[in-house]
Amino acid sequence: MIFRADKIDLKSLDVQLEKHLSRVWSMNIETQRPREEWEIDLSKLDIRHVIAHGTYGTVYRGVYDNQDVAVKLLDWGEDGIARTAETIALRASFRQEVAVWHKLDHPNVTKFVGASMGTSNLQIPAKDMFDGQTSIPSRACCVVVEYLPGGTLKQYLIRNRRKKLAFKIVIQLALDLARGLSYLHSKKIVHRDVKTENMLLDAHRTLKIADFGVARVEAQNPRDMTGETGTLGYMAPEVLDGKPYNRSCDVYSFGICLWETYCCDMPYPNLSFAEVSSAVVRQNLRPEIPRCCPSSLATIMRKCWDANAEKRPEMAEVVRMLEKIDTSKGGGMIPDDRAPSCFCFALVRGP
Repeated sequence: MIFRADKIDLKSLDVQLEKHLSRVWSMNIETQRPREEWEIDLSKLDIRHVIAHGTYGTVYRGVYDNQDVAVKLLDWGEDGIARTAETIALRASFRQEVAVWHKLDHPNVTKFVGASMGTSNLQIPAKDMFDGQTSIPSRACCVVVEYLPGGTLKQYLIRNRRKKLAFKIVIQLALDLARGLSYLHSKKIVHRDVKTENMLLDAHRTLKIADFGVARVEAQNPRDMTGETGTLGYMAPEVLDGKPYNRSCDVYSFGICLWETYCCDMPYPNLSFAEVSSAVVRQNLRPEIPRCCPSSLATIMRKCWDANAEKRPEMAEVVRMLEKIDTSKGGGMIPDDRAPSCFCFALVRGP
C-alpha cells in the first residue's frame, strides 16, 4: 500500500502520538510508585449517574464501601492541547492538595473518602459518556467525598429568594461556614474560592465547605500567593488587583456570602466583570446592606469586606461575633410580598 506524503495529516499524528506516549507514561508511573495512604481501590467504587459538569471534569454520584459518595473525575490533557509537562504539574498539584485534604476532620468540611491518580479500574455507565467519548481519559484523576443530599447553599438560597430565611437559619448557616473556614485557616489552608456554590448542605441543613480545587497551603510569604483565583463578586480587592494576598481573602469572600445568605440574592447581578473589578478595587463597591438587617450582622459584613486586608478579622473572631447575636427576636430579611412596606433598601443604608 502506498501513501502520498502530502495527504498525511502530521498534526493529527502528532496529537495521537502524544496521547499514546502519555498513556504509556501514566501506566508506567502507576505501576512503579507505592500506593499512597489516601488512595482507594477503584474496583470497589460503583458510579451511578452524573450530578454536575465543571471546568476540569465531571461529578458523579456513586457508592463506595456501602457509603453514598460524590466522585469528581478530573480530566486533564486529553484535548491535545495540554502537553505532558503541564499534566505532570497538574497531577503533582493534585497530589499535594489531596495529601492535605485527607487529613482534615471537621463537621463543617466535606469529608474526604479517598482519591486515585489513575482511572484504569473506573467503570462509568455508557449513558454518561460524552458524545463521541469511548473511554475514560488516561490522564484523569478522581476524588471521592461524602455525598450531601441538600445540594449547594446557592440552590437553597434561590429556592428561598422570595420568602427569605428566618434570622436564626441565617446565623446557623453563617456559623457553619465561619467555623469551617476558621478550622481550615488554623491548618494554614486558604480556600481561595469561597462562594455559596461551593458550600453543600446535608439532610439536616448543616453546611459543609466543598470544592478544594483551588485551595492551597498558605504561603509563609504572602508574595508567593498572587493571581486572580476565585469567582467574580466574591474576590477580594487585592486578588482582583493581582496583589499578594493571604487567608484574609477568604474573610472578604465570607462577608459577601453572609450578605447573600441574609438577602437570598446575588451581589452585583447587572454588572459586567470589568465593571465589578474596577468598582470593587477603585470605588470600594460592596453589596447594599438592607436597612432591616440587624446592626450586629451588618457590622460583621462591613468588617469582613474591609478594603484593607489587615483590618479584616480572623475567622475565629467572626465565629465569636456570630455566637453573640441574639436570634430570639427575629431580624431576618423581609419577604418579597411584604417588601413594599418595609423600605429595606431605602436611601439611608445600614442599620
